[in-house]
Amino acid sequence: MFRRTFWFTAGAAAGVWATTKVNRKLRQLTPESLAAQAANKAVEAGHRLKDFALDVRDGMAQREAELGDALGLNARPDADALPARRFAVIENRSPAKHDSSNDNKTKYLENTTYSYNRNEDH
Repeated sequence: MFRRTFWFTAGAAAGVWATTKVNRKLRQLTPESLAAQAANKAVEAGHRLKDFALDVRDGMAQREAELGDALGLNARPDADALPARRFAVIENRSPAKHDSSNDNKTKYLENTTYSYNRNEDH
């Protein structure tokens, strides 16, 4: 009698375990669950690509700095050794007041507030 009870209980437990496993697997294979799994994998892949791109960008900046140091491009020039920037000034003169003594002379302006960068204010 104890043998029958043992095997009956063991069979019932195995049936419950198998039913639970099958139902869990069926829930994983529903269209909604498959779509959620695909979305999760896509998000995970996006994060991995972003991390890769950031690593590449950091490596690129580091290598660029190394090359700049090796080639001497990162050295700051001595500000006193360079001449000041000059801008040509064109005068608007009428032909009647034009004298021939200043024909070939160009005037230069040493410091100006005008910027040639059109995108400076944006």
